[in-house]
Amino acid sequence: MEEEIQRLIACARDGRERAVAPYSGFRVGAAVETEDGSVFTGCNVENATYGLTVCAERVAIWKALSEGAGGFRRLVVVADTEELTPPCGPCRQIIWEFCGDIEITMANLDGKSETVRTSELLPRAFDRRFLKT
Repeated sequence: MEEEIQRLIACARDGRERAVAPYSGFRVGAAVETEDGSVFTGCNVENATYGLTVCAERVAIWKALSEGAGGFRRLVVVADTEELTPPCGPCRQIIWEFCGDIEITMANLDGKSETVRTSELLPRAFDRRFLKT
C-alpha cells in the first residue's frame, strides 16, 4: 500500500509542476486513482479574476470523469507547504459527490504526508439524499 501511495504522490508532484499560478505562486498538484488502477492528474489553474480559478483536485476529478472513469479509490494532493494542505471547501464537496468517502492523502515536497477520509474533512456532507427526485 505504501508503494501505491508513493506512486500517486509522485504523480501529483508531476501535476504540480504544470500548475498555472502566476498570481499567487501557490502551486498544487493532485492525482486521483480509480478502482482499476488508472490515475488522472490535475494542477491548479489561476485566472486574473480569481473566482474562475480551478483547484488541482477538481481538475483531476473532472479529467477522469470526462474520460469515462469512475469508481474512485483515493486522491493525493501535493503542495509546497510546511503544514499539509487539505482540499478547500468546494473541492471537498466535489470529492464527496463524485468519489464518496475515499482516502485523501495530503503531502508536501519534504516527504511529509497524512491520509484521512473524505468524511473526516466534510462531516455531515450534503448530497443527493437531501434532494427530492
